[in-house]
Amino acid sequence: MPGMTSVEHTARTEPSTTAGEREMLEGWLDYHRRTLALKCEGLAEPQLRTASAPPSDLSLLGLVRHMAEVERGWFRRVLADERPGRIYGTEEDRDRAFHLTEADTWDEACATWQGEIARARELAAAHHLDDLAKGEHRSGETFNLRWIYTHMIEEYARHNGHADLLRERIDGATGD
Repeated sequence: MPGMTSVEHTARTEPSTTAGEREMLEGWLDYHRRTLALKCEGLAEPQLRTASAPPSDLSLLGLVRHMAEVERGWFRRVLADERPGRIYGTEEDRDRAFHLTEADTWDEACATWQGEIARARELAAAHHLDDLAKGEHRSGETFNLRWIYTHMIEEYARHNGHADLLRERIDGATGD
């Protein structure tokens, strides 16, 4: 998955059952990243844009865009105190990632998502699990890398449940 601009032929394996803590956390996070990629695999652009059910505008494309924002927020802004702007969201529409326009494309969203994942890996590699984040979260709370990893696993797992339902609605595909 690293460096991919498409999610065709995404491989996914469960992490080792005897791994150390860091390897386990990184393994489960990558597993869930790949799960979202698998839910998008093999679909045409119109299918990726298909909303779940009115009035919701939730789509697989929107989920990928949202997760690019989440990766950026937790690893770049909070962990590393980088100051990149939002990718899709605005002050007026924080959930803009979900609100697609005709100009929004899968190729752009997938490349952006993969770029944010690559940057997240780089930043995390420079920290220990107990290291406190250098940036500030909007809540004002302080987080360590362990908490960020755990939260990211939870975030992907929750949205992968949404992706399961979206994919089943699009073409009937079900599975992990």
